[in-house]
Amino acid sequence: MSRSDLTVLERRVRVAARALARHGLVQAWGHCSARIDSETFLVCASRPMGCIGVDEPGTVVHIDAPLPMGVLGEVRIHQQIYKRRPEIGGVCRVMPPNLVALSTIRTVPRPRHGVGAFNAACKFWDDPRLLRDDGLAAQLAAHLGDAPSLIMRANGAVTVGPSIELAAGFAWCLEDAARIETLVRSVVSDKEAEADAARLTREEIGARQVSSGAVFERLWEFMTASDPEASTKEAEFPTPLWGTAP
Repeated sequence: MSRSDLTVLERRVRVAARALARHGLVQAWGHCSARIDSETFLVCASRPMGCIGVDEPGTVVHIDAPLPMGVLGEVRIHQQIYKRRPEIGGVCRVMPPNLVALSTIRTVPRPRHGVGAFNAACKFWDDPRLLRDDGLAAQLAAHLGDAPSLIMRANGAVTVGPSIELAAGFAWCLEDAARIETLVRSVVSDKEAEADAARLTREEIGARQVSSGAVFERLWEFMTASDPEASTKEAEFPTPLWGTAP
């Protein structure tokens, strides 16, 4: 990758980091990255993502090497995902509030509305520990499989995509699915059968998993509105990866 291309990628990662913070998907914690090539990726600065400044550099990380000094320990999750899934171009580690609340009762949001269909294949990781060793990170990446997202019990989520913009978009959609899940459960109370009936069918999920009509481009414009470095020309929106729904 040329220096000019890396400069653009650094800008895209910063914009994604601030977008995730702007929409409450991360707070003091969290990180995001974008693939450079088969051997390296760029992770955002190791600070609260909403505090990352214009022109603030990230760090180039090698997929098959120890993390560089100063890079957050859970960035090894990114390493393991990039290693196993060559189609992945972006990874986000997020802490969305509705999602975290549901995860404490081991609940994955059901696909109940349009954007909820995008994460229908979401996986669940039933372990609240931070993933700061290579073995656990490798297990999580293997459990993620071909899905676009994975919820970690009491510990946020990981979302992935063929670009950093789509990975961040999936994070927004996952939290919106958690918001709808919470609202539905407040309405139906303990009527589990009624709650199950409110979810999309497999056919409806397939019909809603479409990105035509600039679906993610519009979401990205919404997520990055007012960001001084945002550029629709630099953002990338390849074909999304839906994963295999259960």
